Amino acid sequence: MHLQCCVNGSRTRLEHPAVPLTADAIAADAARISAAGATSLHVHPRAADGSESLDPASVGTVIAAMRSARPELGIGVTTAAWIEPDPARRLAAIAAWDPVPDFASVNLSEDGYLDVVDLLNARGVGVEAGVWTEDDAREFVKRGLDAACDRLLVEVEAADGAETAVALASRIDLILDDGLVETPRLHHGSGRATWAVIASAVEHGHDVRVGLEDTLVMPDGSVAADNASLVEACAALARAAGRLPNH
Repeated sequence: MHLQCCVNGSRTRLEHPAVPLTADAIAADAARISAAGATSLHVHPRAADGSESLDPASVGTVIAAMRSARPELGIGVTTAAWIEPDPARRLAAIAAWDPVPDFASVNLSEDGYLDVVDLLNARGVGVEAGVWTEDDAREFVKRGLDAACDRLLVEVEAADGAETAVALASRIDLILDDGLVETPRLHHGSGRATWAVIASAVEHGHDVRVGLEDTLVMPDGSVAADNASLVEACAALARAAGRLPNH
């Protein structure tokens, strides 16, 4: 089972003091996360002022630091449109990344996503397709994106709670199954629904991710100490279900 850790996302230190923001902090976190059982890391690089950034310098610095700390870990970054809303500037930033990450996530709900996928493919960067809704799943099938993507992220958020989130993930899976999608799927949730989504995904044979980007709490509802504690809990859940992280 592929177990990914999403180390920071849009979180700030005000939300949790263990959120790693600088390249050095992320690299130090990577060592602990790897020991806890993670196979790869998903990172939102930060500029000097702490804001999320797709700038080549910000992305390159964090990639270099993580590869130095834990070269065995797959390293992925975001291409989220909220970081750089202008499609042309977003593409220009990605085209200038050096070094490049192992993979990058691309949200299918965002304008210009196909251009981002094409550019990442041309640069030899793996693509994680972010599928948030049933319409996103239909878009993936319609466009025949299997060959262009290394992984499909079933990213479910539901204000109504865990049961609704798990049901949405199941509906997305049905659409992908009906479309004969072969791309490996990684499921993850948000907030308190995170653990229910992960448990269902593990049961159905999917990959999963966890980290302070997605949730600040442990399965029992207590506040997580850090990313490593979340990964350890996720790995324990997987082992209890007879599955082992590919570590």
